[in-house]
Amino acid sequence: MRSIWNGAISFGLVSIPIKLVNATESRSVSFRQIHVEDGGRIRYRKVCELDGEEVAPAEIGKAYEDADGTMIPITDEDLASLPLPTAKTIEIVAFVPAGDIDPLQMDAAYYLSANGVPAAKPYTLLREALKRSDKVAVAKFALRGRERLGMLRVVDDVIAMHGLLWPDEIRAPEGVAPESPVTVRDAELDLADALMATLGEVDISSLHDDYREAVEEMIAAKAAGGEGVAPPEPGEEGGGGQVIDLMAALEKSVREAKEARGEPAEVTDIKSRPAKKAPEGKASEEAAPDEEATPTKRTAPARKTTTAKKATAKKAASEKKAATTAKKTASEKTATKKAATAKKTAPKKAAAPKRKSA
Repeated sequence: MRSIWNGAISFGLVSIPIKLVNATESRSVSFRQIHVEDGGRIRYRKVCELDGEEVAPAEIGKAYEDADGTMIPITDEDLASLPLPTAKTIEIVAFVPAGDIDPLQMDAAYYLSANGVPAAKPYTLLREALKRSDKVAVAKFALRGRERLGMLRVVDDVIAMHGLLWPDEIRAPEGVAPESPVTVRDAELDLADALMATLGEVDISSLHDDYREAVEEMIAAKAAGGEGVAPPEPGEEGGGGQVIDLMAALEKSVREAKEARGEPAEVTDIKSRPAKKAPEGKASEEAAPDEEATPTKRTAPARKTTTAKKATAKKAASEKKAATTAKKTASEKTATKKAATAKKTAPKKAAAPKRKSA
């Protein structure tokens, strides 16, 4: 690996000479711009806009453009004279838990190599101290004309440094989250959990760039005089269409993931699980007419209310009938009693006189 920067790590009063090398490389396929008509290369030349002539790299300098368009020349000597203590030093300022570093700040990655035999001992000391502390070092360093923030951690037996963006370079996620209120049901979360569990973990080293391989195959086919590769059949490309039924999409995803892993493809019907009872006297505010509510949620309260109403009506009718019967019985008893009394108090008829015989 070719070093891109030489300096030292400042660890308190300990100085560790190191070389900085890139830890990553781009494997993407690069293309050139050509003139479609004749295949000629399209090149960009740096031309001065005042005299229209091409300028050689050695004649190109730096300048800061002011708000009114004025160019203020800045030389390398101007930058070198600035009080920059980290110009040739990676200055460790603190040791913090790795979880304190926001992944959004992560930038380019580098390996730090001990520069020379004398650097081996202090380099190993810092490496082992980082391992034992389970922490990372936060440092400041200068690279390509500007001061930067870095994070040092141990990778195998090497100290690696990740360039970090300054905190004020991270934009706040304003207006990114959905603005409309959305309710996620337990059944949907259960299926999402099942999908996550089915997909499981993966060995990152086993993943590769399928698109880059397809581009390389297409280039090889065209170089051999072919017509490239056949376009994918309809339906082969990944999703991108609108999801109509979220539950159905989750269930299908779980089935396909299980089939890919050689497991039974049955998906537990989450919707058949017993529904949670709502507090008495409080109607559900989340259920909408078009939601997939279970029969227990929907029909049980209505059935209970209907049964109660029928029982109340039946009881009222029974009470009314009983009251009418009692009233009728009382009336009949009163009439019978009156009739008996009238019969006792009525005057007896006088007996007819007997006729005397002649």
